Amino acid sequence: MAEARLQVIVGGAVPQEPLTTDPWQFQTMCLDAFVASWPARGFSPVTVDNDIGLLERTLTALGRPAWEVTPEDIDRVVGDLAVQGRKTSTRREYVQIFKGFHRFLQARKAAEIEAAFGVRLVCPVDEFNASRHVGDDSPALLPPPTPERVNEFFSFMKQRIATARKYGPAARDYAMFRTLYHAGLRSEEASLLEKPDLHFTRGPFGKLHVRFGKGAHTSGPRPRWVPMLDGLDLVLRWFLEDVRPKFPDSPVLFADESGGSLHRGTIRNRLRYLMELEGRPASERFSPHALRRACATHNYERGVDLVAIQQMLGHWTVSSTMRYVRPSATFIEDAYQRAVASTLAKLTGKDTTA
Repeated sequence: MAEARLQVIVGGAVPQEPLTTDPWQFQTMCLDAFVASWPARGFSPVTVDNDIGLLERTLTALGRPAWEVTPEDIDRVVGDLAVQGRKTSTRREYVQIFKGFHRFLQARKAAEIEAAFGVRLVCPVDEFNASRHVGDDSPALLPPPTPERVNEFFSFMKQRIATARKYGPAARDYAMFRTLYHAGLRSEEASLLEKPDLHFTRGPFGKLHVRFGKGAHTSGPRPRWVPMLDGLDLVLRWFLEDVRPKFPDSPVLFADESGGSLHRGTIRNRLRYLMELEGRPASERFSPHALRRACATHNYERGVDLVAIQQMLGHWTVSSTMRYVRPSATFIEDAYQRAVASTLAKLTGKDTTA
């Protein structure tokens, strides 16, 4: 029997020739392929429509094919938006949608672009023009809502469920914003949750599997497990059993009325609408991201270890978490009183906090 041998062929993969060498036609084909990938990631039709428009406006403003865009082009577009008075969150959305498209080109079209146009893809969004992680409601400017304010808002939402014209969306909003607060999730992380991501038997409280956690420096999704604290497990059990069946069947946890994922902009708009219904002054209103900062601050104030909060929020470093923590004005006095009470209790054997 002849001995079988393997032969190594030098060369490697051959870049696929693009169907057209017209840069604008080729970019349109790439844009269509990028958009076609969104439903596979669970994006709802509303999300797709919103993001298509945003990406098209961004590319038009840049004025050149995405692979030719330079850091100076990003500076120019973001600077023009600032001059127009557009909010920080809007400027961030322009940069983020372009960065996502560019990442798609790097992953799927890099060889074709280099073969046709002689350009090796390097993302023009760098540390100097990338939008800040936090938006207009920066913790350096605005404190997060107090525990009392958060509880008042959730009480309002709970009462509204009984009187709302549509029970399903009202109950979904209550469960969703409770999840944002108690689990410290970003809006997009909550929108991408699916029903199998709830693990009620994992750990003493049950855990959420956040499969699409935000990764730092365009590193891609960074999954994490988040415990269902402060009775969140009970809220989500109720939601799954009583509320979710009222929406079309799909894997999405917090679905819209078509069964698709809610866009993060929709979540922000829902919260704004609910606070308008609540009728509180503008100074007492907050954003979805403020609920995430409130989660960090309130857990820190009640003694949860900072590293535990870091892991819960999915931050790379403790320094990132510290930017989210904004203790109350009496935090030092409260901590001092707790420490003194604890010391006296040890010395006297009596509970002085009763």
